[in-house]
Amino acid sequence: MKKAVIALLVAGLLAGCGEEKDSHSKAVAADPLSVTPAAELNSQLKVLEVAKESVAEMLRVTGNIDFDEQRVARIGATVTGRVVEVDVLPGQDVKKGELLARLNSSELSSQQLAYMKARAQLELNRRAAERAKALLAADVIGAAELQRRESEYQISVAETRAAADQLRLLGFSEAALNRLGAQGAVDSVTPVSASRQGTVVERRVAVGQVVQPADTLFVVADLSRVWALAQVPEQQIGQVRVGQQVSIEVPALGNERRVGKLIFVGHTVDPETRTVLVRTELDNRDGALKPAMLATMLIEARPSDKLVVPASAVVREGEEEFVFVVGDGGQYRLTKVKLAPEHGGRRVVISGLKGGEKLVVEGAFHLNNERNRLAAEGS
Repeated sequence: MKKAVIALLVAGLLAGCGEEKDSHSKAVAADPLSVTPAAELNSQLKVLEVAKESVAEMLRVTGNIDFDEQRVARIGATVTGRVVEVDVLPGQDVKKGELLARLNSSELSSQQLAYMKARAQLELNRRAAERAKALLAADVIGAAELQRRESEYQISVAETRAAADQLRLLGFSEAALNRLGAQGAVDSVTPVSASRQGTVVERRVAVGQVVQPADTLFVVADLSRVWALAQVPEQQIGQVRVGQQVSIEVPALGNERRVGKLIFVGHTVDPETRTVLVRTELDNRDGALKPAMLATMLIEARPSDKLVVPASAVVREGEEEFVFVVGDGGQYRLTKVKLAPEHGGRRVVISGLKGGEKLVVEGAFHLNNERNRLAAEGS
């Protein structure tokens, strides 16, 4: 009889233990994000309250290297003509005034002939006016005739000046005008010269090509200084201002950093990308920076109060980030958060926390391992 009672008691105890284990497993399964660590692990955890701090975020925005537009010259012909000679290649360094190409232009010839005719008529009318003065003094002609001839002379002066101005618009220098007037030799070939010192970055012309004054034949750029351009999201543009120091990382140069200052912040938002253009100027005397290179602009924004968590509090599960929030009864709950990139050992909270929560800031990795272990045992 005693043996039977003892057997029943043992069976009841075993059943109770099984029910307790099942209930624990169900609790773990019901909330796999919570964990109650053993006392030994719990003593190793450090907890801090989430609070706001003055933070100067580092904005990382993508961009590229570009020409300094104030150091670029787009050079074309001043007349319509056919290219008879090209003297430079892309990538060649040129000086201001250096010959780039030559054109043969019938338009230029016609304008030189018009100038020569105007000069000849001017000389004829000048002499006629002088003769008229002498004839009036001798009482051979009347005053009206003198006035007519002086008027014709003044008209010739204006026509000659207009013809000379037209030649200047076509690229004729004063020396060339004087030579044309003295020698009377018409030259239909006109030069295309560099209007600034720099590098020929584009050549859009070949021998035999007919070009117009509106065509760009060469692009010459001074690459000793270049621009870095980037697009800042409109939500963050309030943290950016002219004069801020920025760093530029160029992947093609092994993420080498160049330092500059913002010289321009756009006044409008691109309606398609919802971004604002910003620009900085960089020294490039070594020629390492090439226009169109990809770059990342790092801008230290103005300090503002933000919720922050220590980087040591963050644990990763796949592609997502979490922190452990202290709960009731010695429990810790894994909570999903969205955080800004690390800066100075801290992460700015974008979403997931409201402030005032207590987080595990040391030992979070081990606590997560314990949570995973318990979840695996309960499954």
